[in-house]
Order: sequence, then C-alpha cells, then structure tokens
Amino acid sequence: MNLGRHSISSTNPIQILDAKFDAECDIFAASTPAGFAVYRTYPLQLIRKRELTGGTLAAVLPLHSSNILFLLGGGRSPLYPPNKVILWNDALGKEVAELEFRERVRGLACRRGWLVVSLRRRVVVFQVGESVTRYGEWDTCDNPRGLLAMATSPYSTLLAIAGRQIGHVQLIRLPPCSLPVLGGPPSSSLPLKSPPPLSKHPVSIIAAHTTALTTLSIPTSGRLLATTSVRGTLVRIWDATTGKLLKEFRRGTDKAEIYGVAFRPDEQELCVWSDKGTVHVFNLVVSGATNRQSTLSPLTPFLPLPKYFESEWSYAQYRIPVQSSHISISSTSRSSAVDLPEEERCVVGWIQVSSDDVVNPPASSPEYQLIVLTFTGGWYRLSLPKLTGSPKPSSGRHSPSTASSSSPLKSSHVPQARSISGSSTTARPDKGKERARDNDKKESRNCTLQEYRRFGRWDGWG
Repeated sequence: MNLGRHSISSTNPIQILDAKFDAECDIFAASTPAGFAVYRTYPLQLIRKRELTGGTLAAVLPLHSSNILFLLGGGRSPLYPPNKVILWNDALGKEVAELEFRERVRGLACRRGWLVVSLRRRVVVFQVGESVTRYGEWDTCDNPRGLLAMATSPYSTLLAIAGRQIGHVQLIRLPPCSLPVLGGPPSSSLPLKSPPPLSKHPVSIIAAHTTALTTLSIPTSGRLLATTSVRGTLVRIWDATTGKLLKEFRRGTDKAEIYGVAFRPDEQELCVWSDKGTVHVFNLVVSGATNRQSTLSPLTPFLPLPKYFESEWSYAQYRIPVQSSHISISSTSRSSAVDLPEEERCVVGWIQVSSDDVVNPPASSPEYQLIVLTFTGGWYRLSLPKLTGSPKPSSGRHSPSTASSSSPLKSSHVPQARSISGSSTTARPDKGKERARDNDKKESRNCTLQEYRRFGRWDGWG
C-alpha cells in the first residue's frame, strides 16, 4: 500500500488574519479562519470568542470596551460581502445592523456613537445610536489603504483622512466625543471639563508629504498628527490645530513599509513599526530620554550639511523574533532556510502597568510599556530602557536590537531571534559607528522582553 507524503509538525501553524486594539488599548480583537475572539490586553486574558462557519473576516474592530464590534468580511472566502460593514452585538451573539456600499470597504475607525468608513476615493461618517444614520461624506485622493485616524477621548473632535491630493491630509472637526457611560458607582475624581474654544480657526489641510501616505495616527486627544509615506524613512509630527511641523523622526535610511505609529497615552513618546520587524521608540519632548543624532549634528547651523545629519533617530528599539523555532533545518541542506517565515506583520499598543509589575518602579511618573501582537499569534510585553542621563550624540545608523533574555518569561517557548544582518551589502568600517556602539555598551537602548505568550487558538491559549 502506497501512502502519500504528509508534512508532520508538532505545532499547528497559527494564522491571525487581523488584530486591532480598542481606542484605550484595554482590549483587542483578533480574527482567525475559525472566527474571532476578544482579549484583555494586559494581563492577557481571553474574554470571549465566536466560532464562525461559512467564511472568514478581514477585520474586527471593537467599539471601546463595549459589546459592539464592527465586522468586515474578507479573505479567500469572505463571510460577508467585502462591500458591507456588519454591526455585531456580542451580548446578543448576532448581527444588529449592516451598511452596504457600492464598492469594497478599505478601512474603519470608530468612537462612542460614531463610525467612519473609508472607500477607495471617499470617506463616509455615520452616527451610531438606536439607529445608524449618515452624517456626511468627503472626497479623497486614491486611498487603497483606507487610511483613517480618529480622536476618541471625551470632547475630542478630530478626524484625519487622506486629502484630495497625494500626500495631503484633511482634518475634519466632528461633534465632540461624549463621555463614557459608567456602569459602576460614580467616581470620586473630578469630572472632566470641556476644553476652551479654539482661539483661531484650525487648519483643514496639511501638505504632509510629496509621495503617497502609508499611515495616519493621532493621540486620543486629537492635538497631534503623525504621518508617514511610501518611502518609509521619515515620521512627521504635526500640530493638528495650526498645521505646524513639530518633529521629524528618521526610522532608517532604506525604504520600508511602515505598518503603524502609536502615541503614548500622555503624548510623551511614540512608537513606529514596519516590515523590517523592528519597533522603534522616539521621545517627543526635550526632557527625559534623548533621541539619537549624528555626531555632526552640532555643526549643521554652521555648515551646509545634508538634512540627514539633522535627523533624530529612535532612542530605543526591539527586533521581533521569527516564529521558526519548531522548524527543523537539515544540516546537509542550507536551501531549507528560504522556507523560514518572513518578517512578521504586527500591531503595537501602549499600556500603563502598576508598580507591582515593575522591578524598580519610578518615584513619580507612571510606567508605560509596549504590547506587540504578531499575526502568527505572538504576544510580547516590552519595557523601555531606563536611560539615567542624556547620552552623547551618536551615529544615526544603528544595529537593530534582539530579544533580551535577562527577564523571566511566562512562556516556556520563545521564538528564535532574527539575524542582525538584513542587508546583502557590506558597509565599510566607520569610526563614528564604532563610537556609537561603544556608547550603547555603556547604556543599553534595547527594549526588554518582560513577558511572552501565545494567543489565537480556541484550545485554551490566552
């Protein structure tokens, strides 16, 4: 009897079709070929799951921490037509409304009482209450990524969408976001006051880049705007009221696809992640950790140096390991290395941890950490490096970090770290880079892996 050859693996592959945090990063929703699940972000805990048959979902977007989720069909066998948005009430376990369009939906954003749907060349805004009503729509340039960003804190109004010209951003002021409805006893803290009216009319268009946009991001307050373009080298930070360019950060020198930008809740820092598999953290304020700069940056006011030497580089990084530890590579054939997973797509959010979870808690400021969700089911909790002082300026080109093994992990299996070298060219030795590496040895700039777990299965993970 002849049997066909089958591939046997001790670990079934995990496939996360999409993962999205809610506005406060308290929860996240993950969709898989089996359905979708909602998890508490930290500590990681499965809250509820729905096994769906008949198709797959392209996206599941939670409306804060409520029972309402917005579902979007997609993949090879969509559960719903790609031109429909489904409002799902998980308390009832069924659909409660649907929105149908004449073309495929490209992106979604929501806040309390509002839903924004991005199509290829327009954006439509809906009010969501006892019924769903259309509020308005705006034209955009060709926007295949469905870029959207929405402020979600109480009394915030900003909606950022792609402009009518490539590289431009439209800023739309919606009615103020309402206060959350509290289910428990009234809080003893002072109620939030609405912000004073703007002294002058805010800008409505920002010419952010000369090439097509890849990400739009705003903090919950809506005071700032972060933009990136298809070049993938720069992240620009704008004042959302005046349209003034406040900061320009350099992710790297080579082209990359930036997947996202996330502001820390107190707007002191932001993180950037891309297809290079590295998360970069930048400081937004003068005090505190110092972003990297070239050793020639002090000379830029006096010499006509290229703009590159004025660039600010991330002060902390983390390189996401590959999920390939279970793959056996034959020592007689190195060609099997090409079957290793490509650099992982991921989503990153900020959390605030209690002093019980911090080894040396700071005296005054709260401790913020990063949560990284990979589309192969990896959940990483990262702490930022503690820089005691303002380090000396160092070269902008820096080596990406690897996972730190100094902290105890909650999982017995940790993915293998990536190879440091991702380029096929070899650069000549540079004294400036050597000095930068010497400085880094004195004070580490690598984020530390505090905890690693798995999510995405219905068999008990999470």
